[in-house]
Amino acid sequence: MVERQLRGRGISSTEILSAFRQVPREVFIRGDLSHLAYGDHPLPIEAGQTISQPYIVALMIEAAELKAGDKVLEVGSGSGYAAAVMSRIAAQVIGVERCEELVNLARERMRRLGYDNVTIIEGDGTLGLTSEAPFDAILVAASGSHVPRSLTDQLAPRGRLVIPLGGPRSAQKLIRVSKGEDGSLQQSDLGGVRFVPLIGEEGWSDAQN
Repeated sequence: MVERQLRGRGISSTEILSAFRQVPREVFIRGDLSHLAYGDHPLPIEAGQTISQPYIVALMIEAAELKAGDKVLEVGSGSGYAAAVMSRIAAQVIGVERCEELVNLARERMRRLGYDNVTIIEGDGTLGLTSEAPFDAILVAASGSHVPRSLTDQLAPRGRLVIPLGGPRSAQKLIRVSKGEDGSLQQSDLGGVRFVPLIGEEGWSDAQN
């Protein structure tokens, strides 16, 4: 997976490639699908949700420019896989997930693997987590209608936010927002993607999807 799907598609960071090698992806999917764990495609997980394909996870981590010492917020942590990978690079990863079932599963997986620098919290990730801000990087694993102000406000100076934008039945694009020392924001388009909708106060409502 690492050589063909990540390095072979342009992911060159040794830190990212090493992190993916350390995390057993099969732990984060249903047992009946374990034989598909290392394919380059999304897979269904519990609660009717999905785990993103490895390349997209790597692309987002690369765009967020994670480094040792970073404090990271992940919005929509799902199975916990991306948080686990990021924890092999960053100092601390906090995942916010709205589904209680997924929260409990992700917490159990982190305990089993001994990833004690990952915390999974149940809540509305579109609002961020003010009690733990600021964050050096924020990654959003679902597609919103806009970049939530609550998240950019919680970025540290020189922080990076990576988020897909677009509706569930329309074109989506991956956006990186960089915050300057003076609080200014710069936005860049990283290309087309496909994600589930971001649900919450600063996202879509359930009724819209």
